[in-house]
Amino acid sequence: MLPPPPGCDADSVVLTFEVPHEHAGLRLDRFIQLRIPRLSRTRAQRIIRACAFRADGTRRRPAELVRANEVVLLVRERFEEPEVPLDFEVLLDDGAVLAVDKPPGLPMHPSATYHKHTLTYQLRERFAGPDGRAPQIAHRLDRETSGIVLCGKTRDAERALKMCFEAHRVQKTYLAIVRGELEDDTRHIDLAMRPVSEGLHVMMELREDGLPSETDLQVLARANGYSLVELFPRTGRQHQLRVHLSAIGHPIVGDKLYGPEREAPFLEMIETGMTPELEARLGHTRHALHAHRIRLPHPTEPRELRVTSPLPPDLSALWLRLAGAPFVARPEPSGEATISV
Repeated sequence: MLPPPPGCDADSVVLTFEVPHEHAGLRLDRFIQLRIPRLSRTRAQRIIRACAFRADGTRRRPAELVRANEVVLLVRERFEEPEVPLDFEVLLDDGAVLAVDKPPGLPMHPSATYHKHTLTYQLRERFAGPDGRAPQIAHRLDRETSGIVLCGKTRDAERALKMCFEAHRVQKTYLAIVRGELEDDTRHIDLAMRPVSEGLHVMMELREDGLPSETDLQVLARANGYSLVELFPRTGRQHQLRVHLSAIGHPIVGDKLYGPEREAPFLEMIETGMTPELEARLGHTRHALHAHRIRLPHPTEPRELRVTSPLPPDLSALWLRLAGAPFVARPEPSGEATISV
């Protein structure tokens, strides 16, 4: 971690954000918005005025344009971060791509609440080379979602991975435990969505004038009013799987935003934390969603990259409790050279 710039308290926390080529030329407030999820433009501007510095200690302004490969510094007083799981398994490391199995509860990127307790920081601590460069995350998972995260270990690999995601050349599979027993074994969900126009701004809503959003679904098991499903997102909208499952009447167990009570559990948890009564209503302490498999062209070699992560212990235990029997995973497709834990 970089030391605080001149003029700042020596005990301050320094958050660093390297500007990728595709973000060069953006205003600083817009760049910070992209790097800190769920941050409003107004809040980003307040943070920049209070915390943004150059390495020489001079302050930065929200309207400044960022340059490729420069490092933006946000300096804030040290604070106590909430405890989260910090350990993660490495699923694949071939020198170009690092695939890790993110535990539920570990945030991906720094925010107003988290700094060291993020996957970004832990990757830097564990894998940074002599030049200080760490593997760069190529896509996002919600904090509560567990499973596969791909990172580029070189600039070329990072750029190629991100281009694959942007070009929709990545096939992703998720596992989820949902409320209710779905009638059909398979289903295609095609419901456009967009950020909500009012209410809790982190949420998404179905709108005919929204962005096209498609999900395929296959039921793997049913029991006692619950289903374990395999999900294949054909588009990559924020909260897409959670919104789509809620829309068809089968919300994910533990979902604090799109379950039967909508956002009420989310707001309650902010006030009280996870209480036994709230957990009983939700069915689980986090939404039961896991990034299970991923398949895409290898970013630097002429071959396909395939990675698998099995259902994690907390969701395996949840299914055992709900169904009264363990979940038996389907065998891998024949000929698939997967890497799994």
